[in-house]
Amino acid sequence: MISTDLVIVGAGPVGLFAIFEAGLLKMRCHLVDYLPQVGGQLSEIYPKKPIYDIPGYPTILAQELVDNLMKQAEPFKPTFTLGERIESLEKRGEADFLVTTNMGTQIQAKVVVIAGGLGCFEPRKPEIAGLEQFENGKGVNYMILDPEKYRNQKMVIAGGGDSALDWAIFLSGVCSELTLVHRSESFRGAPDSVNKVMKLAEDGKIKLLLNTNILSIAGKDKLESVELIHSKTQEKSTITTNHLIPLFGLSPKLGPIENWGLNLDKNAIEVNTEDYSTNVSGIYAIGDINSYKNKLKLILCGFHEASLMSHSAYKYMHPGVKYTMKYTTVQGVHEF
Repeated sequence: MISTDLVIVGAGPVGLFAIFEAGLLKMRCHLVDYLPQVGGQLSEIYPKKPIYDIPGYPTILAQELVDNLMKQAEPFKPTFTLGERIESLEKRGEADFLVTTNMGTQIQAKVVVIAGGLGCFEPRKPEIAGLEQFENGKGVNYMILDPEKYRNQKMVIAGGGDSALDWAIFLSGVCSELTLVHRSESFRGAPDSVNKVMKLAEDGKIKLLLNTNILSIAGKDKLESVELIHSKTQEKSTITTNHLIPLFGLSPKLGPIENWGLNLDKNAIEVNTEDYSTNVSGIYAIGDINSYKNKLKLILCGFHEASLMSHSAYKYMHPGVKYTMKYTTVQGVHEF
């Protein structure tokens, strides 16, 4: 079991900055995110998009901001559980929470901070017969956590965006056989990535099937084959494979959080703007996932919320202990 001071649900920019603010108060943080990497939307959806409203940066790329936030958090030695989603939360005392992920990971924390952006990003699942039968380690996955798992294996990737292209390029040298299936003739990804995929196909290093959809998948205990149909000729074909990775993007959902007894405003969590606490003592919500009057969904607003939340969390964890805030210009940043 993992033990920490703050468990932060969501590893987007606001969650990452909360590590720094909590660290200044000597509080340790463990972050949980369903995505396989930190950064939230910034890393998953638009890593190369310039951002113009971060103080001190006239312009900064989304991934560069994430990288800087990680460097800023480094002195406070945060820990992470990535590629997992918190399924349940149990309050076991005045300052004692137990959260459990969909993979069975358990984290004990004194404070819970929900920094999930627009919610838990869940994969968009295509309508394919037999899909759910082969989830949970039986051949169908919606994100790639460990590329080595697929070494010398047969794989089918379905999709036409940056993720599908990037993984096809990377795994072309890992898988024994890789097929990229796309329902159209054109891709939505970066032109350079498209060119690389086309070259790999020309060189016979991957199979590229355009104007093609997946009809169904089959197998006994694990995935064994994928049935395809060409959208123009209606010709059907079957290929053998060990793995299918449908990469059709992610959709935000509140997920299990809506069952935690929190006051909700549609798909957002109502908070007290004095410290961004929720109606449940010891649980806070910061960033785009919270709701209050005149709320602005800006990263810099989330940074402000993280600051006030951290000081309130310290008081919650140390009732009656007087704390005098010292500026970093005076005390600097000290590692744990």
